[in-house]
Amino acid sequence: MAGKKSARAESHRDLLRQMLRVRRFEERCVELYSGEKIRGFMHLYIGEEAVAAGVCHALATDDVVVSTYREHGHALIRGVPASTIMAEMYGKVTGCSRGRGGSMHIFDVARRFYGGNAIVGGGLPLAIGLALADKLRDRNRLTVCFFGDGAMAEGEFHECLNLAALWRLPVLFACENNLYAMGTALAKSHAQTDLALRAAGYGVAAWQVDGMNVLAVADAATRAAEAIRAGAGPYFVELRTYRFRAHSMYDPDRYRSKEEIEQWKKRDPIDALVASMKAEREITNDDLAVLEKEISAEIDQAVAFAEQAPVEPVEDLSRFVYSETPLASGGARGGTVEAAS
Repeated sequence: MAGKKSARAESHRDLLRQMLRVRRFEERCVELYSGEKIRGFMHLYIGEEAVAAGVCHALATDDVVVSTYREHGHALIRGVPASTIMAEMYGKVTGCSRGRGGSMHIFDVARRFYGGNAIVGGGLPLAIGLALADKLRDRNRLTVCFFGDGAMAEGEFHECLNLAALWRLPVLFACENNLYAMGTALAKSHAQTDLALRAAGYGVAAWQVDGMNVLAVADAATRAAEAIRAGAGPYFVELRTYRFRAHSMYDPDRYRSKEEIEQWKKRDPIDALVASMKAEREITNDDLAVLEKEISAEIDQAVAFAEQAPVEPVEDLSRFVYSETPLASGGARGGTVEAAS
């Protein structure tokens, strides 16, 4: 019994650590963006950390993650180093996408993290393609596809859910329903606001989950993952969450009230888990201080790595536009193919 309780406490500590890493990393990114160290668009995950931590908690190392443009949290928790993410934010060549993608295009094939996709719903076709490849090769692994409530108004969602159900693909569809597709409230863009019910219309097992409760998310994701691995086909989880910050750093955030934001902040997933762990005597204030110090050191190191990293040489800017690998048929390098006679 003591061992079981200890394992549960350790699991809770890991979930807390991951959520804090995401929160503190993005808070530092806000400072760096304000100081013009990070440029371009940047979409923050602050408030939604329980979703990434809980879902990724259910994954195996070999599973696939496909994300959105609000992907810093997913990438960090999936194991992409904070240093290479920060370098990417800076536009440095040592970034995970060589500085060419920035905030919206974090990518790491070694950790099976396939974006970072700027197009709303753009990750859905990629996810079912990856899952189909795994099924055809009899690989017992799954693909998690994160997307927002706004993506459910896109044609790709309906096409992909239909195909996943028809082919019984090993996909976990994780809808991060933060109630606002950019600046449009859910009720103003969806006639049916019960998103799990809409997904169930395709014959897919679908659940609503409190996305502000990391333990509830982890439990739901684990049950779904086990069913998918057992051959039950795709699952859909509607994770009801809320972003505390605006849609992006350029967004004036005039489409919702300050009172609404403050009400949701009272359900902060990090505060909720800390309170629960303290009640169960799983963590102390001293433990929290040590954890915060470790995370701060990790982020400091990531910033130093990004600051010292070089930018890409001008002469390399045309690289990767075309393939540098010779074609098997003997075609020319650089992606140019002569017309067949």
